[in-house]
Amino acid sequence: MTVTTPENREFDVVIIGAGAAGLMCAAVAGARGRRVLLLDSANKVGKKILMSGGGRCNFTNMHSTSDNFISANPHFAKSALSRYTPWDFIALVEKHGVPYHEKKLGQLFCDRSSKDIVRLLLDECDAVGVQVLTHSPASNIQLGAPLSQAASRSPHRLQTPRFSVSCESLVIASGGYSIPTLGSTGFGFDFARSLGIPVLPTRAGLVPVTLEPKQLRKLQGLAGVSVDTVTAASGAAFRENILFTHKGLSGPAILQASSYWQPGEALEIDLFPGLDLAEHIHTMQHQRPKLELKNLLGEQLTKRVAQRWCDLWLESKPLEQLGKDDIQRVVSTCKPWKVWPAGTEGYRTAEVTLGGVDTNALSSKTMEARNHPGLYFIGEVVDVTGHLGGHNFQWAWASGQAAGERA
Repeated sequence: MTVTTPENREFDVVIIGAGAAGLMCAAVAGARGRRVLLLDSANKVGKKILMSGGGRCNFTNMHSTSDNFISANPHFAKSALSRYTPWDFIALVEKHGVPYHEKKLGQLFCDRSSKDIVRLLLDECDAVGVQVLTHSPASNIQLGAPLSQAASRSPHRLQTPRFSVSCESLVIASGGYSIPTLGSTGFGFDFARSLGIPVLPTRAGLVPVTLEPKQLRKLQGLAGVSVDTVTAASGAAFRENILFTHKGLSGPAILQASSYWQPGEALEIDLFPGLDLAEHIHTMQHQRPKLELKNLLGEQLTKRVAQRWCDLWLESKPLEQLGKDDIQRVVSTCKPWKVWPAGTEGYRTAEVTLGGVDTNALSSKTMEARNHPGLYFIGEVVDVTGHLGGHNFQWAWASGQAAGERA
């Protein structure tokens, strides 16, 4: 539903960024009878939606609450999230007949393709007359100024590559820095700063970590192996798999922890979650005294990881030969295994951008900038970042809905 030339250059609402939040906001504002123009600099809308979830789009999480988000103000997201819940978006998905399933932990995915979600959103926009322009970066934005009449303002103005536009409400839904190959530029951060709106420091989130060459050499040959863990960083812990890679560590537990990890800190990785390992070894010494330590560890860690741990830090011998100090050494190298990452893979592979437009500058009810009437910030550009598993899409839907009801 890409339109080449809009019928009208005066709009009620202009939205910059046709990702999840922008599309949602456009549909909601259009349903109120507002004349909406949705702009995107990319060649098609919803690029991040299309590639998400391995092409199946983890479009929400049934258990999503404000506890699943990181922000300098942990209370900010509560209003929008409580007014537009996962069940509201599920109802929209079902209205459009999109088949979906729960993968695990409340994570909902499309059965067929993430294209179903983009199509759903475009159909919603089309039904209410939203005009969509791709290949259309916005420039020369000038915010409206107060007029002499009480509570009246001149329109906001901006330029597209083909024409100028005026509007009553301007919504910034341009995302963050993550995955620049999809067109992410940080436009919204720069625009906010140009207006004196504070932008909190940004960094890559939900991202694999890298290890120093010396550490990598110790783990050589383990790339592709996945192990169940509880991985912790800065007090936040996640029960999920880690994945050894050629560059370091990835997998859901690492991605989750990366949003909390700070350079110079260790990741603490419990390789035997929920198990008293010392007690387990004592029990096995009586039940299977001839069993080699590496084989016992391999039942949880996989043979390759267990063998490597024994090569590096532990001596594999029959359990009946393990003394108190031996058992303590096993426990100390596995519960937790401490890893000091060299860094992360950065925005190139990060799923989200941490930090962003300071929520203290925005209304939690409407997403409107407190000192700039008719200007809104929604989605990833705001300092609200979700955990892995559909929460960031839920923030996009909820913040888009909140702004769309007001803009």
